Order: sequence, then C-alpha cells, then structure tokens
Amino acid sequence: MSRSLPQTAARDRPENLAVLLREPFMVESERLHRYFAEHGHPEVRPPHGDLLQYLDTDGTRVSDLAARAQVTKQSMAELVLHLERHGYVERIPDPSDRRAKLVRATGRGEEVFALAREFVAATEKRWAGQLGKRKMDQLRELLIELNAAL
Repeated sequence: MSRSLPQTAARDRPENLAVLLREPFMVESERLHRYFAEHGHPEVRPPHGDLLQYLDTDGTRVSDLAARAQVTKQSMAELVLHLERHGYVERIPDPSDRRAKLVRATGRGEEVFALAREFVAATEKRWAGQLGKRKMDQLRELLIELNAAL
C-alpha cells in the first residue's frame, strides 16, 4: 500500500475496494510521469492527464474536456495553456462553429501518447509477472464487467 494513506482505525478493517483500485493507478501514474521526464517530457505532470486522456483525435472543445474530466472550464483552460506553451497541444478552429476552438495534440503530444502506450504495456507485463497471466486476465475481465455494470 501507498505510504500516502492516512493511518486511521479503519486500517484494521478489510481494505476499502475503492482504495485498492485507486492505489495501483496512483503509483503507476507517478511512475509514468517519471518515465515522461526521463524521455524528454518533464512538463507533462499528473494533472495534465485530465486533459490528455479525454482528448479526441480530431480535437475537443475546452468545455467538453472539462465536463469529461469533471473539472471547471477555468481549470481545464489552465491545463491547455500549459501544454500549449510547451508544444503538446494546439488550438484550431472548430469546423462546425468557427467561433469555437478545438484543442488537439501536436506531434510532440503524439510522442507522449506513444510513450504512455509503451509504459502501459510494460506495466501490464510486469503485473502479469507478479500476479501470473491467469490472474491478470481475470482482473481485466472483472474490471471490464464492473465498468459495464456502472
């Protein structure tokens, strides 16, 4: 378990499933961003995942990104501005409404997506080595089933 968890009386009870789902994500997110930095992308930090994971290939309006990430439009605009300044995204006219802008990944942003795919594949391979392929397959199936039920 992460050292960032508070020490409470609840620690003596069966572990909260939400925490058990969150902790691997948090640990691997930290590792992913170290990986980005090691590969020339130190400007991409964990909060930028709120933007990058919800970005459509052809571009997405800031208001849609904010709604998907469940953050304010102002917060999303700040994330866009940071990544735009560092060359990861650009704003282009929305072909369906010339008054609006779409945010889309640049070539530098696509590099980050490729690194993320490499990292995820390596992580899943490492986890399969720790748990075994059968358990990893079972974990994936159970999470797919749970997500579909939600």
